[in-house]
Amino acid sequence: MTSYPTELPPPASREEIHQRKYDFRGFRRSDGLYDIEGRMTDAKTYDFPNQWRGTIPAGEPYHDMRIRLTLDDDFTIVEIAVVTAASPYEICAAIIPAFQQLRGARVGPGWSRVLRQHFGGSHGCTHHVEMLRAMGTVAFQTIYSHRERTKREQIKREGGESKTEGPPTDPGDASSAKRRKPGFLDTCHALASDGEIVRQQWPAFYTGPAGETDEDR
Repeated sequence: MTSYPTELPPPASREEIHQRKYDFRGFRRSDGLYDIEGRMTDAKTYDFPNQWRGTIPAGEPYHDMRIRLTLDDDFTIVEIAVVTAASPYEICAAIIPAFQQLRGARVGPGWSRVLRQHFGGSHGCTHHVEMLRAMGTVAFQTIYSHRERTKREQIKREGGESKTEGPPTDPGDASSAKRRKPGFLDTCHALASDGEIVRQQWPAFYTGPAGETDEDR
């Protein structure tokens, strides 16, 4: 097997100037819904002047954006909370109410298009929209992973053998007369429909060279 680096090469002599941090988390709520939370902060490594806030000290966020999406099992947005805890301009927080337009929207295929339609140009906040785009993937990882864990626990209770943890499945991957292609296939190199992973785990949607699949064995 080919070995690839797991660390970046040593950098040249340098000075750190800027720090941007993302923190995304997914939660299963006691009422059966899911909370997807995100936070983004920007800070400098030096003090700098700001017309609204005066001097912003080194390490203090001049952007601090926070979002909570509450989703149901169908990835529909039930609630959304958006906060601008810190910004370089007083007016930044005024756009917050606009994000309530997302109530009732579904996080899934076309999610980026929905965000562009509602919040393109001066109709949104660049930083909140960047976070929302990334939170779509976090929602996928949270909800589908919970479904897989629930399935494994049920199989275990029934005395069967559960599969080891792997890429999450999709409703289209279920055994049924009509199977639709899982939405996450062909979204990255590893999950290319003509690749080995899809050949092994989703053989019905494999498009590579013909050969023996797990279903043929």
